[in-house]
Amino acid sequence: MSEADLVERLAAHRTIGSAPREELAWLAARGKFRRLAVGEVMARKGDPIRELFVVLSGHMTIRVDRGAGLRKAVEWRGGDVSGMLPYSRLQTAPGQTSVDEPAEVLTLDRDHFPELIARCHELTAIFVHVMLDRARRFTTDDFQVEKLASLGRLSAGLAHELNTPASALARSARDLSARVFEMEATALALGSMQLTPEQLAAIDRVRKRCDKPGARAALSPLERADREEAVAGWLARRGLRRVTAEELAETPLTVEDLEILAGALGPDQLEYALRSIGAGQRTRGLASEVEIAASRIHALVAAIKGFTYMDQSRVPKPVAIGQGLADTMAVLKGKARARSITVTIQVADDLPMVEGLGGELNQVWANLIDNAIDAAPDSGLVEVSAAGRDDSVVVRVVDNGPGVPQELTERIFEPFFTTKPIGAGTGLGLDIARRLVSQHDGQIEVDSRPGRTEFRVILPRMKPS
Repeated sequence: MSEADLVERLAAHRTIGSAPREELAWLAARGKFRRLAVGEVMARKGDPIRELFVVLSGHMTIRVDRGAGLRKAVEWRGGDVSGMLPYSRLQTAPGQTSVDEPAEVLTLDRDHFPELIARCHELTAIFVHVMLDRARRFTTDDFQVEKLASLGRLSAGLAHELNTPASALARSARDLSARVFEMEATALALGSMQLTPEQLAAIDRVRKRCDKPGARAALSPLERADREEAVAGWLARRGLRRVTAEELAETPLTVEDLEILAGALGPDQLEYALRSIGAGQRTRGLASEVEIAASRIHALVAAIKGFTYMDQSRVPKPVAIGQGLADTMAVLKGKARARSITVTIQVADDLPMVEGLGGELNQVWANLIDNAIDAAPDSGLVEVSAAGRDDSVVVRVVDNGPGVPQELTERIFEPFFTTKPIGAGTGLGLDIARRLVSQHDGQIEVDSRPGRTEFRVILPRMKPS
């Protein structure tokens, strides 16, 4: 293609067509026109990038492996600009760039950039704006990918955390229905026996003793077995085979208490009275279990809502770091428990507030604590702490894992760099954490040696209004 024809093509280009004609002619004279076939790979991840690409026609795509195989990240069509751009710090390809439709491009080697900047001011300004838009797009995409990956990791633990109380709730509610029926049946039976006031009083005294606060003492498994065996023996001697020893053993009643009650009631009256007392105790126990399970679910939902800052606008507000750490740990507790890892949290009572976006700071805590749990050995230890220092708040996340090799310490904040196995991480968690901390005018630091790795996040404390 002649330079004149190429200049006409550049003048019709969507991105750079508005540049002065002489600047387009300069670009056409120094650039290299290329035709690309479908399937041609222009760059692979890690390849050095030296050229600017002005896409005249066709379709190209960059695909990035974030742990689950190559996925489309960015695509360019006729009218776009890509590759190395003036003032860009991009040195290597973040993924594989390949041609999806036959394409025509004009490439410019980076060796021409100094002359481009000096002579073609309009073109340089256009290329810089393209670079800024590309950086914003990559940043936004990376953040969304990491949030989705983080959500996937957290959801597995949350499913387990919610399943435990939910299963207990369903089981207790099912048993509760049967016990209520038993209570109704025994109450009707006792009502038909025309008990005297003295007999009713004797039954009432036993019920009140069972209902006294703290009446159900905490027994060891051996003590409970001995108690159940003693009650079962007493019931057998009385011929009360339809009364459950297990339920009565859960009450504070002794064999002596049962003897006193037996002395006030006839055989049939005693049987229904004991069945009624046992069913009542079990019903109250089941109701308590339902309340505990429901409270646990409510607490987990509150923690999730606090972690995500659901329904809150993206406006910087005072943020309580201690509450954010607690909410984060609530959604990660299941993962730590699965590997018997102990996680401790220490937050200073007088910890100052910081100003920022609580949901984004919680994303930082989630990334750091999740990484620490991954790094710690089975039955290991993760220590999380937060304290004030001068005009800042310092959050520390420490694990007793093998540490990060010195030669890799400088690279762990690079996007897509990960020491985890393929598919176990996106390589974006620490990069996202660094960006979010920076947006809050803070710093993130790391010290690592075998047996101890510490990440520190330093945020400015909220200034008094």
